[in-house]
Amino acid sequence: MYNRAKQTEVPEGITTIWSCTQEGCKGWMRDNFAFEETPTCRLCSHPMERGTKMLPLLQNSNGDLKAIKKGIQIGQSLI
Repeated sequence: MYNRAKQTEVPEGITTIWSCTQEGCKGWMRDNFAFEETPTCRLCSHPMERGTKMLPLLQNSNGDLKAIKKGIQIGQSLI
C-alpha cells in the first residue's frame, strides 16, 4: 500500500577508532577525527585504546587533525 523509496546503500569499511577504557562508558571516536595521538575520552576523561569497527566510510575534509598546530590554551599565561 505504501511505497517507500529504496535508500541508497552507504559503503562501509573497517575503520580505526579510539574506545574508552572505563567500564560502562560508551565513548568512542574515529581516529581521523581525533586531535591527539592518544586521546582521552570526552565523556569521562579516561584514557582510550585503539581498535577497529565496521562503520560507514566518511571523508574528513580537514586533513590530519593531529598535525594542526594548537594555539595557546585559555588560562595559560604568555610568559
